[in-house]
Amino acid sequence: MNRLLSLAGALALSALASVSAASSVWAADYPSQPIKLIAPYPPGGQTDIVARLVAQPLAEALGSPVVVENKPGANGLLGHDLVAKAKPDGYTILVGNSAMLAVAPNLLEKRPFDPTKDFAPIVTVAGGPLILEVNPKLPVHSLADLIALDKQKPGTLNLGLGGLGTIHHLLGEQLKLTFKTSWTDVPYKGAGPMLVDLIGGQVDFAFDNISSSIGHVRSGQLRAIAVSQKTDLLPGVPALSETPGLEGLEASAWHGILAPAGTPPEIVHKLNSEIVKILKRPETLEKLKTLGLDLIANSPEEFSRFIVSENARWKKVADVSGAKME
Repeated sequence: MNRLLSLAGALALSALASVSAASSVWAADYPSQPIKLIAPYPPGGQTDIVARLVAQPLAEALGSPVVVENKPGANGLLGHDLVAKAKPDGYTILVGNSAMLAVAPNLLEKRPFDPTKDFAPIVTVAGGPLILEVNPKLPVHSLADLIALDKQKPGTLNLGLGGLGTIHHLLGEQLKLTFKTSWTDVPYKGAGPMLVDLIGGQVDFAFDNISSSIGHVRSGQLRAIAVSQKTDLLPGVPALSETPGLEGLEASAWHGILAPAGTPPEIVHKLNSEIVKILKRPETLEKLKTLGLDLIANSPEEFSRFIVSENARWKKVADVSGAKME
């Protein structure tokens, strides 16, 4: 019996060694066919821009086409889920974001994927602050002013949400929890229509990504009263953490590149190495700066830990606030 067990163990180890060797050879030949880079939103948005910023230089570095495929739907859930369930061979990868990898899964009754288990993180590309902005007709020049106005006129203010299941959404919930406010959430199917109504006065204030709002702030169409973290693009605007009660609160809307869980580590690290080189090019850094994004360019292991920590962080807010999305 012991001999049979020893033989079985030896065969198992031999099989594992063979699989490992085959995986290494396969990774060495990677890529041998075009790579699909999934952007889970329509063309023209920040996620799509990040995808196209990386795709062509990566194709040149790898010697194989990298094709951006837009797969919008369900506020980005569709494209994320597609990659989570794709074959883990390195030929279908994703530009994911904080909304779908850290916030939305904690607001859903049924999660189509687990962001901490169903992906092989490759690299966090960059992150940027969010602006808390108001319609200029609103007599508000600071977050303290906004809270005071809400107390003076309970239930009259409207918070525009560019989408449910976003960091914008849960930052609003954080303010409600902290200051016991009574404003009404008005959700939109995207930041574009929300900004139109904010500028037009149909909603009073909103959180939005700096890249899509800074032009409106600079033109005077919107007034920035706080940012989720300090930024040189709006040097005179205070951070949320400078408001009593919000000490230590910082948040960013971030983008990262991921593969399906089970993708060979050699492929993950090869992609990380090439993408990090691309991200550190002067022309790439300049483009990220124009988008209001700060370079991160971390390792797969660091990105993995970051996703876990971000999920734990926003789950606490979601659980206490009771916020949900369908």
